[in-house]
Amino acid sequence: MAGDIGESVADMATGGLAARALEPRAEGAKAAGATPGSAPGPGGHTREDACLNCGTRLVGSHCHACGQRAHVHRTLSAFVHDLVHGVLHFEGKTWRTLPLLAWRPGRLTREYIDGRRASYVSPIALFLFVVFLSYATFSLLGGGSALGTEVTGMERVREVHAANAERLAELEEERAAVPDEGERAAEIDTRIAALEDDQAGLELVLGEPGNDFATRFASGFERTPLPSGSAVAKAWEKASANPQLTIYKLQTNAYKFSWMLIPLSVPFVWLLFPFSRRFRGYDHTVFATYSITFMIALAAVSSLLFFFGYPSIGGLVLLYAPWHMYRQLREAYGLGRFGAFWRMLALSLFAWIAISLFVTGIAMMAGG
Repeated sequence: MAGDIGESVADMATGGLAARALEPRAEGAKAAGATPGSAPGPGGHTREDACLNCGTRLVGSHCHACGQRAHVHRTLSAFVHDLVHGVLHFEGKTWRTLPLLAWRPGRLTREYIDGRRASYVSPIALFLFVVFLSYATFSLLGGGSALGTEVTGMERVREVHAANAERLAELEEERAAVPDEGERAAEIDTRIAALEDDQAGLELVLGEPGNDFATRFASGFERTPLPSGSAVAKAWEKASANPQLTIYKLQTNAYKFSWMLIPLSVPFVWLLFPFSRRFRGYDHTVFATYSITFMIALAAVSSLLFFFGYPSIGGLVLLYAPWHMYRQLREAYGLGRFGAFWRMLALSLFAWIAISLFVTGIAMMAGG
C-alpha cells in the first residue's frame, strides 16, 4: 500500500510539472550568453538592477525582454514553494479555471478561443494534469495491482495459485476437525477467506474469471464478427483467450494514450457544425479538450464515491455529464436551447463512438 501511495504521489507531481511545462510563465524566453551575477542578500533574496537571465536593464517586476522575474529567491524554502506551486497552483490559474470548467464550461471555452487566456489554464495543460491526477487516483485505489503485479510472470502466478489451492485444502480439512465455535475456528475461517481472496485475484490474471464483468467482457469478443485474419480479429482472439490480461493492459495503455481521445473526438464535434465559416477546427479542438478533461475528472470522482461505498451518489454524479455538454455547447457556440439540446444528444452518441474507437485501438495495442 505504501508503494502504491508513493507511486500515486509521483504520478501527481509528474502530471503537474508536465502541465506546467506547457503552461509556463514567460521566464527564460530568451537566454543570453553572459548574465550579470548578484550575490544573495539576507534570507537568500537578491537585489539586481539588470535581469540575471539576459542582462536587460530591469523596469518593473519582470524583465520586459525575456519575461524572467526581477526578484530571485535563493533559499530552500523558495525551492519547495516553487515545487508545490508548480504541482498544485499553476500560478493561480487553476482556481480560476476549475470552477468555470465545472459549471460554466462554455464561457471558459469561448473566452480561451477569443484570446482571454492569461487568467486560465490552457486546455492541453489542464488535460495533462487531470489525466495524471486521475491515473494517480486509480493507482491509489489499487487499480494498478487489482489484477496482480506479475502479469508477465504467468508461470510464477500459476505456481502461487497451485500452492494456495493446496493450502486451502489443508485448512478446510483442519476446519472440519474443530468445533464450529471457538477462537481456533474463527482463526481458520479468517485464513481461508484471505486465501480465497488471493485466489480470486490470481484467477483473474490466469484467465479464469470468477466475476460477471470479466465473463461478459469475454463473451463480447466472441459475439463480435470480424474478418478472419485481420489485425483486429487477431487482437480480439487474444483478448477472448485471456480477457483479464487484456483488461489490465487496457487500464495501463489507456493512461498513456489518453491524448488520442482529442483527435478522435474533434471530427465528431465538427459534424455538429458542418461547413460552418464561423466555427473552425481550432474552436472544436479547444471545446473537445476541455470537455474530455472534465469527463475524465468526473469519472475519477465517481470512482472514488463507488470505492468508498456510495454507489448511488457516484451514479448520480455521472448523470451530470449530459448537462455539462449542454451548457458547454450553448455558451461556447452561442446556441439556443433547442440547438444545444439536439447537439448534446448527438454529441453523447458521438462520444461513445469515439470511446469505442479508442478502446479498439488500445485493445489492438494490448493484443499485439
